Amino acid sequence: MSFKLWINGEWTESKGGQMLEVENPATGKIFDQVPNASAEDVDAAVQAAKTAFYDGRWSRKTPGERSKVLYNMAQIIESRMEEIAKIESEDSGKPYEFCSLGADLPFSVDNLRYFAGAARETGGNHAGEYAAGYTSVFRREPCGVTAGIAPWNYPFMMAIWKIGPPLAAGCTSIIKPASITPRSTMLLGEIAKEAGLPDGVLNIVSGNVGKALVAHPDIRLVSLTGATETGKYIMRGAADTVKRVHLELGGKAPMVVFEDADVATVAAKTILGGFFNTGQDCTAATRIIVERSKLNEVTEAIIEATRTLKIGMPFDQDTQVGPLISADQRNTVSGFVERAKNDGAKILLGGKIPNGFDQGYFYEPTIITNVEQSSEIVQKEVFGPVITIQSFTGEEEALAMANDVDFGLASSIFTKDIARAMRLSARFEFGTVWINDHLPITSEMPHGGFKQSGFGKDLSIEAVHDYLISKHVMIAL
Repeated sequence: MSFKLWINGEWTESKGGQMLEVENPATGKIFDQVPNASAEDVDAAVQAAKTAFYDGRWSRKTPGERSKVLYNMAQIIESRMEEIAKIESEDSGKPYEFCSLGADLPFSVDNLRYFAGAARETGGNHAGEYAAGYTSVFRREPCGVTAGIAPWNYPFMMAIWKIGPPLAAGCTSIIKPASITPRSTMLLGEIAKEAGLPDGVLNIVSGNVGKALVAHPDIRLVSLTGATETGKYIMRGAADTVKRVHLELGGKAPMVVFEDADVATVAAKTILGGFFNTGQDCTAATRIIVERSKLNEVTEAIIEATRTLKIGMPFDQDTQVGPLISADQRNTVSGFVERAKNDGAKILLGGKIPNGFDQGYFYEPTIITNVEQSSEIVQKEVFGPVITIQSFTGEEEALAMANDVDFGLASSIFTKDIARAMRLSARFEFGTVWINDHLPITSEMPHGGFKQSGFGKDLSIEAVHDYLISKHVMIAL
């Protein structure tokens, strides 16, 4: 199909007239293009959203009415799941069966169904007499026009995370998909209209317009999922108009393995947690920290499990690991590995382009050991299929090593000792702590980080609350 911008309920030509090429990372070939929106296009989208907010066509609908539209959207997405998943895999290189159709799209549908229910949640709204002669009413109201900037690693699912909470809250929204994976997100406009969403409530602008969105004075909140450096840039830009920011940023997740952990489980969860979506996940299990007495056994099990992973083209049925998103990203990942090797690290497996994959941006799942806690490969986010293995002695050292990074998004503990797991989970500085697993999330529970992994929550009722503003109405009796 021919993609345009989605503004005020219809496909719209970009006023700037420029286009962005879309590349298939599995082949390295350009196969489509989308509009590269201009600042004028952004303003048109914002004005449509602003009009739709203030005339009440969405913000003054009842929670039940908003819920019905969101539920309808979920139903339509489910009916078009194969089509959307195919586009997602073409744009991103994700394995179609294993990732796009098998995980991302079903979870997106579940997310939207959850937010349809969350639209009717009334917690925090109450009234009472707190000062003599007055009745106070506590209200939560939609904050206004919002902007969501989605990442390239989970294009459609993260777009759902950017529109579900604000629409449930009664806000209007502009979504900017990542410039290199835009097409699946751009279908959301026509899906929303078919579901009954009023014109102007959801607008979609593709291209390099993040700066224009952040600077626009009529946008009240900007939500980003992306790199920490991008989050810092957005915070600085948002300061000029004192707008809210909602940031889910980088990660460097530890997987802490104690000597009583089941080795087969650890190996299976490591290759899923570390290499799902080719490791392009800010919650990926990147640092495997193993009790010293178990180090050799766990290391060998992880190596053998990793050898079973099938690298392949996205639409091959048994593919588990596809390409990285771009040549630049593969160069970044390769650069991390080469610098680690030059610093004395040992590459136990991988560390190169796989044989037979001269086209596209494939890179082998890579296991590295003999690394220092302070080394770059341990401290910085690689965002590729690369894990490090370290060792510890005792809970306190495990805790110190796990927390000793700038990030705090996700983590995991593998042990049969539930008391130990509870002690450590209370002291881990991460927004998610899994016990004997790594990676699963659920729509009902919040997802977000500590430290330089950002603030604000995706998923759960907390995400909806981020888009609401509290108001006190005081009535003299």
